[in-house]
Amino acid sequence: MSWLQAIVLGLVQGLTEFLPISSSGHIRIVSTLFFGNDAGASFTAVIQLGTEVAVLIYFAKDIGNFIAAWFKGLFSKAARASEDYRMAWYVIIGSIPISVLGYLFKDEIRSSLRNLWITATTLIVFGLLLGLADHFASHIRNKLQLKDAVGMGLAQAMALIPGVSRSGGTLTAGLFLGLDRASAARYSFLLALPAVFGAGIFSIPDVLDRAEPNAASVPQMVVATIVSFAVGYATIAWLLRYVSKHSYSVFVWYRLLLGMVLMGLLSMGLINAT
Repeated sequence: MSWLQAIVLGLVQGLTEFLPISSSGHIRIVSTLFFGNDAGASFTAVIQLGTEVAVLIYFAKDIGNFIAAWFKGLFSKAARASEDYRMAWYVIIGSIPISVLGYLFKDEIRSSLRNLWITATTLIVFGLLLGLADHFASHIRNKLQLKDAVGMGLAQAMALIPGVSRSGGTLTAGLFLGLDRASAARYSFLLALPAVFGAGIFSIPDVLDRAEPNAASVPQMVVATIVSFAVGYATIAWLLRYVSKHSYSVFVWYRLLLGMVLMGLLSMGLINAT
């Protein structure tokens, strides 16, 4: 991997991780289209650590409250009645599906599911679902319930397939369940922490061993992760402001256009699917 590719992919990760357009899908597409190779699932997983550190810092106060409330709730019945205690459990419960499925299907995630035909198809299909949810859902609740944690957790697990979008899947599920846009986005950010940190840390040995083709060096990986952190932090603040006043329609149309363009390039043989 070249230094230019590492920096560009770190930028792409930071820009797309929190938008409902699939960061892993964009890394896969940009790698193939502009650099002629697949950066690999391990590279993608590790540089996501940068964007999740951005979430940790941005929501540090909330996360600290959740952790403190969870530990207090283990010993105090009164503490278990707090909203922070319930939110801590909702993050834990919502993280279970992607953790289990990610472990069971780790080989497929790193190989067959990275086919660009699959990426193009999921960009379009899940873009349409996001559009339907954004247009027809009620958007009236701002308090999470157990059903939201389960539903959004299952949706997050589908993002193991590049093109689905972790944030897009969870936002779609949250909107269909009746959450308003800002509440769904906030929980989506928090829900990513356990799963993405787990996947990133689990993939570090593969990066250090350079087990995948076109593997990045350790310095390149560090720089790409730092870039993703810096850009990702700015993206969080922007997206929360944006969704409080706008619909997700611009992202829906972008997904549809990108999916169709990608299918066209694949059909004409201009890029390889694998």
